[in-house]
Amino acid sequence: MLHDAVKYDFGSDNYAGAHPAVLEAMVAANGGHVGSYGDDPYTARLQEVMKGHFGADARAFPVFNGTGANVIALQSMLPRWGAVVAPASAHINTDENAAPERIAGIKIVPRPSTDGRLDPGTIPSTRVDEDDVHSVHPLAVSFSNTTELGSVHSVAQVREIVTKAKDAGLLVHCDGSRLANAAVAAGVSLGEITEGVDVISLGATKLGAVAVEAVVVRNPEAVVGLEMLRKIDLQLASKQRFLSAQLLALYEGEVWRENASNANAQAARLGEAVAALEGCSVLYPVEANAVFAVLPEGVADAVRERGWHFYDWGPAGIPGAVRMMTAWDTPTEAVEAFVRDIKDCVAAAR
Repeated sequence: MLHDAVKYDFGSDNYAGAHPAVLEAMVAANGGHVGSYGDDPYTARLQEVMKGHFGADARAFPVFNGTGANVIALQSMLPRWGAVVAPASAHINTDENAAPERIAGIKIVPRPSTDGRLDPGTIPSTRVDEDDVHSVHPLAVSFSNTTELGSVHSVAQVREIVTKAKDAGLLVHCDGSRLANAAVAAGVSLGEITEGVDVISLGATKLGAVAVEAVVVRNPEAVVGLEMLRKIDLQLASKQRFLSAQLLALYEGEVWRENASNANAQAARLGEAVAALEGCSVLYPVEANAVFAVLPEGVADAVRERGWHFYDWGPAGIPGAVRMMTAWDTPTEAVEAFVRDIKDCVAAAR
Protein backbone atom coordinates (compact mmCIF):
# COMPACT_ATOMS: atom_id res chain seq x y z
CA MET A 1 0.00 0.00 0.00
CA LEU A 2 1.40 3.38 -1.04
CA HIS A 3 -0.73 5.62 1.17
CA ASP A 4 -2.02 5.93 4.73
CA ALA A 5 -5.38 4.19 4.57
CA VAL A 6 -6.65 5.77 7.79
CA LYS A 7 -5.79 9.38 6.96
CA TYR A 8 -8.55 11.83 6.06
CA ASP A 9 -8.21 15.26 4.50
CA PHE A 10 -10.22 18.31 3.58
CA GLY A 11 -8.84 19.27 0.18
CA SER A 12 -11.67 17.78 -1.88
CA ASP A 13 -14.33 15.10 -1.83
CA ASN A 14 -12.33 13.69 -4.74
CA TYR A 15 -9.71 12.67 -2.18
CA ALA A 16 -12.03 10.01 -0.76
CA GLY A 17 -11.88 6.41 -1.86
CA ALA A 18 -14.69 4.26 -3.22
CA HIS A 19 -17.66 3.20 -1.14
CA PRO A 20 -17.59 -0.53 -0.29
CA ALA A 21 -20.90 -1.05 -2.09
CA VAL A 22 -19.34 0.33 -5.27
CA LEU A 23 -16.37 -2.01 -5.09
CA GLU A 24 -18.65 -4.95 -4.35
CA ALA A 25 -20.84 -4.05 -7.32
CA MET A 26 -17.85 -3.96 -9.66
CA VAL A 27 -16.69 -7.37 -8.43
CA ALA A 28 -20.20 -8.78 -8.87
CA ALA A 29 -20.26 -7.47 -12.43
CA ASN A 30 -16.91 -9.03 -13.26
CA GLY A 31 -17.66 -12.65 -14.01
CA GLY A 32 -18.15 -14.06 -17.49
CA HIS A 33 -18.84 -12.23 -20.74
CA VAL A 34 -21.59 -9.72 -21.46
CA GLY A 35 -22.18 -7.28 -24.27
CA SER A 36 -19.97 -4.22 -24.65
CA TYR A 37 -20.60 -0.50 -25.10
CA GLY A 38 -23.73 -0.52 -22.96
CA ASP A 39 -25.38 -3.65 -24.33
CA ASP A 40 -25.39 -5.27 -20.89
CA PRO A 41 -27.89 -5.96 -18.08
CA TYR A 42 -26.32 -3.43 -15.71
CA THR A 43 -26.82 -0.54 -18.11
CA ALA A 44 -30.35 -1.77 -18.82
CA ARG A 45 -31.11 -1.85 -15.11
CA LEU A 46 -29.62 1.61 -14.72
CA GLN A 47 -32.23 3.00 -17.12
CA GLU A 48 -35.01 1.71 -14.89
CA VAL A 49 -33.40 3.17 -11.78
CA MET A 50 -32.97 6.58 -13.40
CA LYS A 51 -36.58 6.55 -14.56
CA GLY A 52 -37.54 6.02 -10.93
CA HIS A 53 -35.60 9.12 -9.93
CA PHE A 54 -36.20 11.42 -12.90
CA GLY A 55 -39.35 10.25 -14.66
CA ALA A 56 -40.53 7.84 -17.33
CA ASP A 57 -38.72 9.63 -20.17
CA ALA A 58 -35.35 9.72 -18.43
CA ARG A 59 -32.35 8.02 -19.99
CA ALA A 60 -28.85 7.77 -18.55
CA PHE A 61 -25.56 7.74 -20.44
CA PRO A 62 -22.58 6.73 -18.26
CA VAL A 63 -19.34 8.63 -18.90
CA PHE A 64 -15.89 8.72 -17.32
CA ASN A 65 -15.85 12.15 -15.69
CA GLY A 66 -17.75 15.34 -14.93
CA THR A 67 -16.11 17.48 -17.58
CA GLY A 68 -17.03 14.89 -20.18
CA ALA A 69 -20.61 14.85 -18.91
CA ASN A 70 -20.90 18.63 -19.16
CA VAL A 71 -19.31 18.79 -22.61
CA ILE A 72 -21.51 16.08 -24.07
CA ALA A 73 -24.66 17.43 -22.43
CA LEU A 74 -24.17 20.96 -23.72
CA GLN A 75 -22.89 19.85 -27.12
CA SER A 76 -26.01 17.75 -27.64
CA MET A 77 -28.27 20.61 -26.55
CA LEU A 78 -26.79 23.40 -28.67
CA PRO A 79 -25.86 24.04 -32.31
CA ARG A 80 -22.36 25.31 -33.07
CA TRP A 81 -23.62 28.91 -33.02
CA GLY A 82 -25.31 28.39 -29.68
CA ALA A 83 -24.30 29.69 -26.28
CA VAL A 84 -25.07 28.77 -22.70
CA VAL A 85 -25.71 31.30 -19.95
CA ALA A 86 -24.10 30.37 -16.62
CA PRO A 87 -22.82 32.02 -13.45
CA ALA A 88 -19.28 33.34 -13.85
CA SER A 89 -18.16 30.99 -11.06
CA ALA A 90 -19.62 27.91 -12.78
CA HIS A 91 -17.33 24.92 -13.18
CA ILE A 92 -17.88 24.93 -16.94
CA ASN A 93 -16.52 28.48 -17.01
CA THR A 94 -13.63 28.31 -14.54
CA ASP A 95 -12.35 24.78 -13.98
CA GLU A 96 -12.66 22.81 -17.21
CA ASN A 97 -9.87 24.46 -19.23
CA ALA A 98 -12.51 25.79 -21.65
CA ALA A 99 -13.44 22.22 -22.63
CA PRO A 100 -17.07 23.13 -23.40
CA GLU A 101 -15.78 25.80 -25.77
CA ARG A 102 -12.77 23.94 -27.17
CA ILE A 103 -14.42 20.53 -27.57
CA ALA A 104 -18.13 21.27 -27.77
CA GLY A 105 -17.59 24.36 -29.93
CA ILE A 106 -20.08 26.48 -28.00
CA LYS A 107 -19.73 29.79 -26.17
CA ILE A 108 -20.30 30.33 -22.46
CA VAL A 109 -21.92 33.62 -21.51
CA PRO A 110 -20.96 34.25 -17.85
CA ARG A 111 -23.33 36.11 -15.56
CA PRO A 112 -22.43 37.82 -12.26
CA SER A 113 -23.30 35.97 -9.09
CA THR A 114 -22.39 36.70 -5.49
CA ASP A 115 -23.16 33.26 -4.09
CA GLY A 116 -22.64 30.87 -6.99
CA ARG A 117 -26.33 30.63 -7.80
CA LEU A 118 -27.74 31.54 -11.19
CA ASP A 119 -29.76 34.73 -10.86
CA PRO A 120 -32.93 34.28 -12.96
CA GLY A 121 -32.81 38.02 -13.63
CA THR A 122 -29.68 37.48 -15.73
CA ILE A 123 -31.38 34.99 -18.06
CA PRO A 124 -32.26 36.54 -21.44
CA SER A 125 -35.97 37.25 -21.71
CA THR A 126 -36.05 36.54 -25.44
CA ARG A 127 -34.02 34.58 -27.95
CA VAL A 128 -31.74 36.20 -30.51
CA ASP A 129 -33.31 36.65 -33.93
CA GLU A 130 -32.76 33.36 -35.77
CA ASP A 131 -31.59 35.28 -38.85
CA ASP A 132 -28.89 37.20 -36.94
CA VAL A 133 -25.61 35.75 -38.19
CA HIS A 134 -23.47 38.27 -36.33
CA SER A 135 -24.36 37.37 -32.75
CA VAL A 136 -23.93 34.27 -30.66
CA HIS A 137 -27.29 32.76 -29.80
CA PRO A 138 -27.90 31.98 -26.08
CA LEU A 139 -30.14 28.93 -26.34
CA ALA A 140 -29.60 27.29 -22.94
CA VAL A 141 -28.83 28.07 -19.32
CA SER A 142 -26.70 26.02 -16.96
CA PHE A 143 -26.56 26.09 -13.18
CA SER A 144 -24.69 23.97 -10.66
CA ASN A 145 -26.30 22.21 -7.74
CA THR A 146 -24.45 22.23 -5.40
CA THR A 147 -22.71 25.42 -6.65
CA GLU A 148 -18.99 26.06 -6.72
CA LEU A 149 -19.38 28.26 -3.62
CA GLY A 150 -21.13 25.53 -1.66
CA SER A 151 -24.60 27.06 -1.97
CA VAL A 152 -27.69 25.10 -2.95
CA HIS A 153 -30.42 26.06 -5.39
CA SER A 154 -33.68 25.29 -3.61
CA VAL A 155 -36.62 23.68 -5.38
CA ALA A 156 -38.24 27.12 -5.63
CA GLN A 157 -35.08 28.64 -7.09
CA VAL A 158 -34.74 25.87 -9.65
CA ARG A 159 -38.38 26.36 -10.57
CA GLU A 160 -37.78 30.08 -11.08
CA ILE A 161 -34.78 29.40 -13.33
CA VAL A 162 -36.73 26.84 -15.35
CA THR A 163 -39.73 29.12 -15.72
CA LYS A 164 -37.67 32.11 -16.85
CA ALA A 165 -35.66 29.99 -19.29
CA LYS A 166 -38.61 28.16 -20.79
CA ASP A 167 -40.57 31.41 -21.20
CA ALA A 168 -37.67 32.61 -23.34
CA GLY A 169 -37.49 29.35 -25.28
CA LEU A 170 -34.21 28.25 -23.67
CA LEU A 171 -33.17 24.78 -22.56
CA VAL A 172 -31.94 24.08 -19.02
CA HIS A 173 -28.88 22.09 -17.94
CA CYS A 174 -27.85 21.25 -14.39
CA ASP A 175 -24.25 20.48 -13.49
CA GLY A 176 -25.02 17.99 -10.73
CA SER A 177 -21.59 16.72 -9.78
CA ARG A 178 -22.80 17.19 -6.18
CA LEU A 179 -26.52 16.89 -6.88
CA ALA A 180 -26.99 14.37 -4.05
CA ASN A 181 -25.61 16.89 -1.57
CA ALA A 182 -28.03 19.52 -2.87
CA ALA A 183 -31.02 17.19 -2.65
CA VAL A 184 -30.15 16.17 0.90
CA ALA A 185 -29.61 19.80 1.91
CA ALA A 186 -33.01 20.72 0.49
CA GLY A 187 -34.68 17.66 1.99
CA VAL A 188 -36.10 16.50 -1.33
CA SER A 189 -35.60 13.79 -3.94
CA LEU A 190 -33.27 13.94 -6.93
CA GLY A 191 -36.26 14.35 -9.18
CA GLU A 192 -37.73 17.21 -7.19
CA ILE A 193 -34.48 19.20 -7.09
CA THR A 194 -34.27 18.97 -10.91
CA GLU A 195 -37.93 19.35 -11.82
CA GLY A 196 -38.22 20.92 -15.26
CA VAL A 197 -34.51 20.59 -16.03
CA ASP A 198 -33.88 19.12 -19.48
CA VAL A 199 -30.45 17.52 -19.04
CA ILE A 200 -28.42 16.72 -15.92
CA SER A 201 -24.76 15.92 -15.43
CA LEU A 202 -25.21 13.48 -12.56
CA GLY A 203 -22.28 13.08 -10.18
CA ALA A 204 -20.99 9.83 -8.74
CA THR A 205 -17.22 10.04 -8.31
CA LYS A 206 -17.40 12.60 -5.51
CA LEU A 207 -20.14 10.52 -3.94
CA GLY A 208 -18.09 7.33 -3.61
CA ALA A 209 -17.68 5.90 -7.12
CA VAL A 210 -14.32 5.04 -8.70
CA ALA A 211 -14.55 6.91 -12.01
CA VAL A 212 -18.01 7.49 -13.42
CA GLU A 213 -20.61 10.20 -13.96
CA ALA A 214 -23.71 10.18 -16.12
CA VAL A 215 -25.56 12.40 -18.52
CA VAL A 216 -29.22 12.05 -17.61
CA VAL A 217 -31.69 13.28 -20.22
CA ARG A 218 -35.10 14.11 -18.75
CA ASN A 219 -36.41 15.74 -21.93
CA PRO A 220 -35.54 13.65 -25.01
CA GLU A 221 -36.41 16.58 -27.30
CA ALA A 222 -33.65 18.69 -25.74
CA VAL A 223 -30.76 16.69 -27.23
CA VAL A 224 -29.57 15.69 -30.67
CA GLY A 225 -26.98 13.02 -31.40
CA LEU A 226 -25.93 12.39 -27.82
CA GLU A 227 -25.08 8.76 -28.53
CA MET A 228 -22.74 9.78 -31.35
CA LEU A 229 -21.19 12.60 -29.35
CA ARG A 230 -20.35 10.33 -26.47
CA LYS A 231 -18.18 8.28 -28.81
CA ILE A 232 -16.70 11.30 -30.60
CA ASP A 233 -15.79 12.92 -27.28
CA LEU A 234 -13.99 9.80 -26.00
CA GLN A 235 -16.53 9.08 -23.25
CA LEU A 236 -18.01 5.76 -24.42
CA ALA A 237 -16.74 2.87 -22.31
CA SER A 238 -16.30 -0.49 -23.99
CA LYS A 239 -16.78 -2.37 -20.70
CA GLN A 240 -19.66 -0.15 -19.68
CA ARG A 241 -21.08 -2.67 -17.23
CA PHE A 242 -18.48 -1.55 -14.70
CA LEU A 243 -19.56 2.08 -14.99
CA SER A 244 -23.24 1.23 -14.74
CA ALA A 245 -22.62 -1.10 -11.80
CA GLN A 246 -21.06 1.78 -9.86
CA LEU A 247 -24.04 4.02 -10.55
CA LEU A 248 -26.42 1.26 -9.51
CA ALA A 249 -24.55 0.80 -6.23
CA LEU A 250 -25.06 4.46 -5.40
CA TYR A 251 -28.49 5.22 -6.82
CA GLU A 252 -30.52 2.01 -6.78
CA GLY A 253 -31.03 2.28 -3.02
CA GLU A 254 -30.24 4.90 -0.42
CA VAL A 255 -26.43 4.93 -0.54
CA TRP A 256 -26.46 8.26 -2.40
CA ARG A 257 -28.54 9.83 0.35
CA GLU A 258 -26.52 8.31 3.19
CA ASN A 259 -23.21 9.41 1.68
CA ALA A 260 -24.35 12.95 0.95
CA SER A 261 -25.92 13.22 4.39
CA ASN A 262 -22.65 12.41 6.12
CA ALA A 263 -20.65 14.81 3.96
CA ASN A 264 -23.12 17.62 4.61
CA ALA A 265 -23.32 16.94 8.33
CA GLN A 266 -19.54 16.91 8.73
CA ALA A 267 -19.24 20.19 6.82
CA ALA A 268 -21.82 21.77 9.12
CA ARG A 269 -19.83 20.52 12.11
CA LEU A 270 -16.58 21.84 10.66
CA GLY A 271 -18.03 25.22 9.72
CA GLU A 272 -19.56 25.77 13.14
CA ALA A 273 -16.32 24.85 14.89
CA VAL A 274 -14.12 27.07 12.70
CA ALA A 275 -16.49 30.03 13.03
CA ALA A 276 -16.21 29.76 16.81
CA LEU A 277 -12.41 30.11 16.78
CA GLU A 278 -10.97 33.49 17.64
CA GLY A 279 -9.83 35.36 14.56
CA CYS A 280 -11.56 32.97 12.14
CA SER A 281 -14.71 33.43 10.12
CA VAL A 282 -16.82 31.57 7.57
CA LEU A 283 -17.32 33.36 4.25
CA TYR A 284 -20.56 31.74 3.07
CA PRO A 285 -23.36 29.81 4.78
CA VAL A 286 -22.49 26.10 4.93
CA GLU A 287 -25.31 24.49 2.97
CA ALA A 288 -23.75 21.30 1.60
CA ASN A 289 -20.25 19.83 2.00
CA ALA A 290 -18.02 22.87 1.48
CA VAL A 291 -16.66 25.28 4.06
CA PHE A 292 -15.14 28.56 2.88
CA ALA A 293 -13.34 30.25 5.75
CA VAL A 294 -10.87 33.01 6.51
CA LEU A 295 -7.97 32.12 8.80
CA PRO A 296 -5.46 34.53 10.37
CA GLU A 297 -2.29 35.23 8.44
CA GLY A 298 0.08 32.26 8.33
CA VAL A 299 -2.35 29.84 9.98
CA ALA A 300 -3.28 27.91 6.83
CA ASP A 301 0.36 27.09 6.09
CA ALA A 302 1.01 26.20 9.72
CA VAL A 303 -1.91 23.75 9.70
CA ARG A 304 -0.65 22.21 6.47
CA GLU A 305 2.72 21.65 8.12
CA ARG A 306 0.90 19.36 10.51
CA GLY A 307 -0.06 17.15 7.57
CA TRP A 308 -3.49 18.46 6.56
CA HIS A 309 -4.46 19.25 2.98
CA PHE A 310 -6.89 21.98 1.93
CA TYR A 311 -6.79 24.79 -0.61
CA ASP A 312 -6.37 28.53 -0.51
CA TRP A 313 -9.39 30.22 -2.09
CA GLY A 314 -8.03 32.93 -4.34
CA PRO A 315 -11.36 33.83 -5.98
CA ALA A 316 -12.50 35.37 -2.69
CA GLY A 317 -9.79 37.99 -2.99
CA ILE A 318 -9.33 37.90 0.79
CA PRO A 319 -6.01 37.07 2.48
CA GLY A 320 -6.31 33.85 4.45
CA ALA A 321 -9.37 32.59 2.55
CA VAL A 322 -9.47 28.80 2.23
CA ARG A 323 -11.78 26.09 0.99
CA MET A 324 -12.29 22.93 3.04
CA MET A 325 -14.34 20.01 1.74
CA THR A 326 -15.85 17.03 3.52
CA ALA A 327 -16.61 13.71 1.87
CA TRP A 328 -18.93 10.74 2.13
CA ASP A 329 -16.50 8.98 4.46
CA THR A 330 -15.32 11.92 6.60
CA PRO A 331 -15.49 10.81 10.26
CA THR A 332 -16.29 13.09 13.17
CA GLU A 333 -12.91 12.26 14.70
CA ALA A 334 -11.11 13.71 11.68
CA VAL A 335 -13.10 16.94 11.88
CA GLU A 336 -12.33 17.26 15.59
CA ALA A 337 -8.60 16.62 15.08
CA PHE A 338 -8.48 19.10 12.20
CA VAL A 339 -10.19 21.80 14.26
CA ARG A 340 -7.84 21.20 17.19
CA ASP A 341 -4.84 21.79 14.96
CA ILE A 342 -6.39 24.94 13.49
CA LYS A 343 -7.08 26.18 17.02
CA ASP A 344 -3.51 25.45 18.10
CA CYS A 345 -2.07 27.25 15.09
CA VAL A 346 -4.33 30.26 15.65
CA ALA A 347 -3.14 30.48 19.24
CA ALA A 348 0.49 30.21 18.16
CA ALA A 349 0.04 33.01 15.61
CA ARG A 350 -1.22 35.52 18.16
